[in-house]
Amino acid sequence: MNIEHLKTDEMDIAVVSSEDVVIVDTQSALDLAMTVKYETGASRIVIDKNMVCGDFFILSTGIAGEILQKFMNYHVKMAVYGDYSQYTSKPLKDFIYESNQGKDFFFVSSKEDAIQKLTEIQ
Repeated sequence: MNIEHLKTDEMDIAVVSSEDVVIVDTQSALDLAMTVKYETGASRIVIDKNMVCGDFFILSTGIAGEILQKFMNYHVKMAVYGDYSQYTSKPLKDFIYESNQGKDFFFVSSKEDAIQKLTEIQ
């Protein structure tokens, strides 16, 4: 796993990359967030969708909701970038839409969009 630290006057953003799936459950998501915070001081994280297990995108597993709740509790903001066009589930599309309307968790198409989204929010 590689962590790139982007530092501005206002905030720190960590761009995490890996060939492996890093988030497989709530604990692994928290481990990622705490590793990033420890190594960079950043509480805003950008990751590739391929680093998240497929079950995250099956809402009935509950993984997505648990992770989002934990990240909100720990004041971690995350943007996940990738192609979401293969998902046809209306509940998942609604979940992605609602997340993108908030200020904590975002689903965007590119790494640049993810960084921009985390930079814009308070």
